[in-house]
Amino acid sequence: MVWDINPIMFSVAGLTVHWYGFLFAVAIMSGFQVMKWIYVNEGQPVEALDTILIYAVVGIIVGARLGHCLFYDPQFYLTHPLKILAIWEGGLASHGGGLGAIITAWLYVRRHDVNLMWLLDRLGIATALFGFFVRMANFVNSEIVGNPTSVPWGIVFKRIDDATRHPAQLYEAIAYLVSFFILAAIYRSTNAKDKPGYLFGVFLCLIFVARITIEFFKTKQAAYANELVFSTGQMLSVPFLLVGVGLVVWASKKHLTQAK
Repeated sequence: MVWDINPIMFSVAGLTVHWYGFLFAVAIMSGFQVMKWIYVNEGQPVEALDTILIYAVVGIIVGARLGHCLFYDPQFYLTHPLKILAIWEGGLASHGGGLGAIITAWLYVRRHDVNLMWLLDRLGIATALFGFFVRMANFVNSEIVGNPTSVPWGIVFKRIDDATRHPAQLYEAIAYLVSFFILAAIYRSTNAKDKPGYLFGVFLCLIFVARITIEFFKTKQAAYANELVFSTGQMLSVPFLLVGVGLVVWASKKHLTQAK
């Protein structure tokens, strides 16, 4: 399959809409709708979601940009610090976006009467669906391509080169969508939502096991040399995975202790 879609969705009267921007907006709104469903289901004030949305979007975008600059090309951006602001030139890192979202969630709960773990548990479900649409945006944009391959489902990204490559963006998109359904099923069908930190821990485990695995099929994205077997993305994923495992164990033990 040859992939060579125009990154511009449409252009009318001087207004240009890119597929990436459109799908990123869909990602935000899909996450918002998931949180709305959860808030309605639990009898929480839906109007609070407007503020949470602002915090989350700012945290994700600022964190993702800083993450890209500092994790993947620090030498260039520390030499040209004003380029950090040039977000329109591209460059967002999901690990940085995740950290940004966690930090802004913490800032939100400091000003509002909400438990941090309770909020992160529910944001994890929404974020998994958010990640699906973001990776689809990367696919449309021919970004984060995979290594050359001979598998029958390989794709030629004409905007990159003529090599047949793993559609790594689709691998991640599918993994995140499956993670969303798993998290939603656990939320609906078990008592996991009554174990603060458990759902967020499962979210971190699902997402970063997938990320570490799929990184083996990706081209390396860091601008600096990395002679290690693991890529920068994998090394950044390990701490998230360990925190996820720790949260699942901690939340489970705490729930059992309280049940006695």
